Amino acid sequence: MTTAADRPDAHGHGEADATAMRRALELADLGPAHGVNPRVGCVLLSPAGEVLAEGWHRGAGTAHAEVDALSKLAPGAAHGATAVVTLEPCNHTGRTGPCALALIEAGVARVVYAVGDPGDHSAGGAERLREAGVEVSGGVLADEVEALLDDWLFAARHRRPHVTVKWASSLDGRAAAADGTSQWITGPAARRDVHRRRAAADAIAVGTGTVLADDPALTARDDAGRLLEAQPVPVVFGRRPVPADAALRAHPHEPVFVDGTELGADLEALQRRGIRSLFVEGGPTLASAFIAAGFADELLVYLAPALIGGPGLALGELGISTIADARRFDFAAVERLGDDLLLVAHPAPAGSQEGN
Repeated sequence: MTTAADRPDAHGHGEADATAMRRALELADLGPAHGVNPRVGCVLLSPAGEVLAEGWHRGAGTAHAEVDALSKLAPGAAHGATAVVTLEPCNHTGRTGPCALALIEAGVARVVYAVGDPGDHSAGGAERLREAGVEVSGGVLADEVEALLDDWLFAARHRRPHVTVKWASSLDGRAAAADGTSQWITGPAARRDVHRRRAAADAIAVGTGTVLADDPALTARDDAGRLLEAQPVPVVFGRRPVPADAALRAHPHEPVFVDGTELGADLEALQRRGIRSLFVEGGPTLASAFIAAGFADELLVYLAPALIGGPGLALGELGISTIADARRFDFAAVERLGDDLLLVAHPAPAGSQEGN
């Protein structure tokens, strides 16, 4: 007899599936938030719906969530079971074997997952399971799992990190005075917000021009100048040599140097390193290059109530010669930070680039 708890929803999934997926989501959240691999959780249910075992992925080179859960059972104990997994079981042999095959060999009868694996090499697990006679169903709590894996999924789907381009400027769009001075255009609250966002990013990027002119540490710090626990990997774009005594060479993470001649290839290389989010902070030349190439997924503009004038523009050439070609963005948020404003903008959807 079907109970209310097991009655399928509009998508054909029972409440037992959703309950197990919520638990799998909690397990996934225990995994590392950074690196090449995603956070994945798995719950194994008996044919009667009882929890047999749980597992989660602890990082590159360790057992995947499905294998971790299976390892807690005696041989044959998973026969006829349902595996509830946050991400489609992989179909790839890397440091570990394919999870789809492990589930098949364990005799699992049914697999429920939330989000399909977008990887070129790891996808295809659902198809392999079906070919082996396993019942497969996807999409359970997909929105919640998408939210947990948003940065990893973006990087996997686009083959590059999510890019945030940040600058601070005066009301008239200047990032520096005529003599080159730029500290401080914005106040303490805005700078505190920048450091918080640095700490949340996998990597922070500047150009060699900024390194040579300002010698930035590229660390995330608190108000007292102490390092925050999470630190972004420093990435330097450009071909000019960086001095051996540059402040960034004392960063907790080893700096990554890329020549910047082909941003798309550079971003793909960073994604392969496990960098999912890139915080571009260094100078108008680099910021303009990312925007002109279409790689700015988010803009953070810290606007100070000041006028400077002169040549120190926050952005340089974007390759735009007529207003019809202007790059359009949608404002996602406007925040007051002390005396300053933070404008958060995302690229306008395709087809809505024309201005009014």
